[in-house]
Amino acid sequence: MVQIQEATQGNTLPLPPAVTARGVAATELRPWGSFTVLEEGRGYKIKRIEVKPGHRLSLQMHHHRSEHWIVVSGTAKVVCGDREVLLRNNESTYVPQCTPHRLENPGVIPLVLIEVQNGEYLGEDDIVRYQDDYARTQDLNQ
Repeated sequence: MVQIQEATQGNTLPLPPAVTARGVAATELRPWGSFTVLEEGRGYKIKRIEVKPGHRLSLQMHHHRSEHWIVVSGTAKVVCGDREVLLRNNESTYVPQCTPHRLENPGVIPLVLIEVQNGEYLGEDDIVRYQDDYARTQDLNQ
């Protein structure tokens, strides 16, 4: 878990409130893997996402946020709108808000990626599911 400390001595300056992280959460388990909120601030959230080999997230859409995905390790199969791409280590993609998308791990090792969300509302309930391998189309959990 990320620890946040305010600077109290020396020549370091504290970050302004709009930049200081807040709401950092523990790792949350999902049927496809897990995610950890690394940092959250006004208008953004940064997550570490791990997808088990052979698993995928729901085909989904968000009304209030866009997402950037950067692959740290493994291979990501990404569906975004009518495009499908394979991403490997140090490759990235952008998911605009209101665009159906899906993330899948077609490989044999865990897929690890960093997700940067941007938007006015970043709640986990801003998920519209179109299709889900785990029968969660009405559930609010990723």
